[in-house]
Amino acid sequence: MPPNSDHPLRYDTVNELHGRPFPSLGVPCTAVVMAFKQPMDAANRDRALDHAHLVDLVDRHAAPHPQPDVTHHSSPMGRAALKWESHTEFVTYSAFIPGIGDRPFDPAEAEIFPQDWIEAAPGRRLTSLLIRVEPMGEDRAALLARASEWFVPESLAISSVVDDSAVVAGDFRIDPAGHMRFAVFVRPGTGPRRVGRIVQRLCEIENYRAMSMLGLMRARNLSAHLNGLDQRLAALVTGQARPEPEEALQDLLSISSELERQAVEVSFRFGATAAYEAILTQRIEVLREQRIAGRQTFGEFMMRRYDPAMRTVKSAERRLAALSERAQRAAELLRTRVDVERSAQNQRLLESMDRRADLALRLQHTVEGLSVVAISYYTLSLVSYALYPMASGVGFSKEQLIAALVLPVLASVWLVVRRVRRKFH
Repeated sequence: MPPNSDHPLRYDTVNELHGRPFPSLGVPCTAVVMAFKQPMDAANRDRALDHAHLVDLVDRHAAPHPQPDVTHHSSPMGRAALKWESHTEFVTYSAFIPGIGDRPFDPAEAEIFPQDWIEAAPGRRLTSLLIRVEPMGEDRAALLARASEWFVPESLAISSVVDDSAVVAGDFRIDPAGHMRFAVFVRPGTGPRRVGRIVQRLCEIENYRAMSMLGLMRARNLSAHLNGLDQRLAALVTGQARPEPEEALQDLLSISSELERQAVEVSFRFGATAAYEAILTQRIEVLREQRIAGRQTFGEFMMRRYDPAMRTVKSAERRLAALSERAQRAAELLRTRVDVERSAQNQRLLESMDRRADLALRLQHTVEGLSVVAISYYTLSLVSYALYPMASGVGFSKEQLIAALVLPVLASVWLVVRRVRRKFH
């Protein structure tokens, strides 16, 4: 096969499918996960800063450097195994440490990511997660008791997952040390790859939950802003505010431009929220949860606590679109009203111009009549002076000559003026 017969991106597209493998985890172990996101325009961030931050971490543990421009990296980091991933808006660091401490969810476990390193991150910490993985005992009641002791009972979500391979538990609350916590109780005989997939799913559930909830914060701010715009629009449409049509049209254009600006600002966030919600829902589904002792599952927790937030985001998005359409329709109606009024004004102006043209025509006719008299007078004088010597020779007086010439001169001048007027009209 010719060496250049492959598409230049063929191998890249295939390697992307295998570039983010699940970790292989023994039991017991501890997972520490952190996600960082820049507060503004994270999708267009300088990814070289993320790479430099990763290099700083691996240098502290004398670990291998990542390749330039990679979007994922795995390497040993002391006793731990490091996994780094760069996403569209955020980066995640996962450290998997063999063994567990005597104190469940000890904040010291998170010190594998030093505090000064966290503060130097190019973004801000969005998630910080501790996952405790330990063997499952035979006594299910003792397991439930430990979960109730570790987590807030009101918020506790616990279920058997992946064909009863493990029990996962968590309350989706941030502890005093600033970490969210999950527990995984693994049934004996479960393979390390399956354990790794379960832990990875929990990490993704928390990361995508945090990212999608950013849309709720934006939706709340948007709703407060839309309330004011809705009132302004309603006042203009219902006639409560009665400005001149041109002023009302300017107000509507101002409202429309503000709505368009809001749509541009929130479109990416709302689109990303929908994508993150879909991923989170899929991650919960693949856990294949089964209820334990009547306790709520992760899916039920999300249905009660998370789904209303996502519906709020969708409602704000629909409201923005509906308000934009209302403003557009109102502007079109008002523009039509302005056009009709301008047409009426133009009609009145044309009628006034017609009256003025008629008056001007009458005045022109009057002037033409007077001009015939004036021209006839001067013409009569000239002709009389020219013919007087001959008239006196035949016995005509000056008065008789003028009287005889009046009608012919008037008729001649009138015919000439009429001919000239016909020629130019």
